[in-house]
Amino acid sequence: MPLMQLIYTSRPFGFSGDMLDDILMAARRNNQRNGLTGALICRADLFMQMLEGERSKVTATFGRILRDDRHLEVSLVWVGDAPARLFPNWDMLDDPARSWMWSREDVRGGAVTRASAAEARGVFERVAGEVR
Repeated sequence: MPLMQLIYTSRPFGFSGDMLDDILMAARRNNQRNGLTGALICRADLFMQMLEGERSKVTATFGRILRDDRHLEVSLVWVGDAPARLFPNWDMLDDPARSWMWSREDVRGGAVTRASAAEARGVFERVAGEVR
């Protein structure tokens, strides 16, 4: 069964530490049950997430995210088959946006929506390399 990866971005609605904790706890519980792994890069103006796993499970999870009112302006950045997981040991890595990523001004200016699939994948490849 091929491994699928999916990357999306969204803008948080009502971002707070408690909301983020709720999202992460539910994601880790559901992802462990469904055999999914991945990473969520987050800050008050940006969610960027990679999900990895069986196609039907990744697709179902993304469907739930699309219906979740804590996410605004959800945009699918990349989806495809992958030879291996980038985050095999993480039900959901919680990772803050790094200084080498987009600034708040860049995000407001649309940098995330202009980012190519290769750029988005590169962000997660770099994060995966840092947590190994």
